[in-house]
Amino acid sequence: MTDDRDATTRSRILSADFQHASVLLYEVCAALQPHPGGVYIDGTLGGGGHALALLRQTQPGGRLLGIDADPAAIQAAGERLGAEFPAAAFTLSYGNFAEIDKLAAAYGFADIDGIVLDLGVSSYQLDTPERGFSFNADGPLDMRLDPTQGRTAADLAAELDERTLADVIYRYGEERASRRIARRIVERRQERPVATTGDLASLVAQAVGGRRGRERIHPATRTFQALRIAVNRELEHLEQALPQAVDLLRPGGRLAVLSFHSLEDRIVKTFFRAESGYGGNAAEDRPIRLKIITRKPIEAGKAEVQSNPRSRSAKLRIAEKV
Repeated sequence: MTDDRDATTRSRILSADFQHASVLLYEVCAALQPHPGGVYIDGTLGGGGHALALLRQTQPGGRLLGIDADPAAIQAAGERLGAEFPAAAFTLSYGNFAEIDKLAAAYGFADIDGIVLDLGVSSYQLDTPERGFSFNADGPLDMRLDPTQGRTAADLAAELDERTLADVIYRYGEERASRRIARRIVERRQERPVATTGDLASLVAQAVGGRRGRERIHPATRTFQALRIAVNRELEHLEQALPQAVDLLRPGGRLAVLSFHSLEDRIVKTFFRAESGYGGNAAEDRPIRLKIITRKPIEAGKAEVQSNPRSRSAKLRIAEKV
């Protein structure tokens, strides 16, 4: 189902204006302690907000590597950074942060002073119906961070058996009604494909019924999250990227990770603790490589949440290489 892509839609996606309000921008920059001549990596470039702030504080002589799996982000960030800084100050790479070590080596980045990983989906991706991330506007059920390759959420809805689909929705969405939702999806696809975000949102609402009446979130929120995570293998990529990032840091270099749901935050928290010997439980054969800077994650303040409601769920954790 992913072989034949609409060329017009793809062209519109890649040429769209990539807008994204970087969450906890000041806090991330303060955590990484940028300085003139410093070397930094933004492993999830997005619209380039964090990268721009870092470059402004590392000149003269600073260098930044920006990585993103979304070609639209690379294009937009390149234009944004290039309007203010010379080409020698930054390098942008199309790729996934799960291969941050290989990408850094390819461009000659080593002994890094700071790395930021912003795990959130951008405002552009959420607000562009063609990307299929949101139920707020009807569009193709896509959800790929890289819209040029891989299986879509519609493919998963069409191909996974009922039990596997329920497992995905429960595991990645922490959705208690996962079995009912999966059953409803399988029933519908026997009649016609679940092809749009509106299709999926409607099916989930039917499966959940009135149980969510007093909840603040839309009944389809957890199911959309689950399919997006599965489509992009987000948790797997995060687990791969974290140890590579630590390897790349110089002693005293810092890693800042910004997560937006409990599954991501749990992975980061567990990794930081394991690498720091938290609680005196370090394994004898595992050296301590990190010092945790944030015992509790940093969260957005009231003013930021009011101006950018999507920052409400953000959690920033920071660690320093020893």
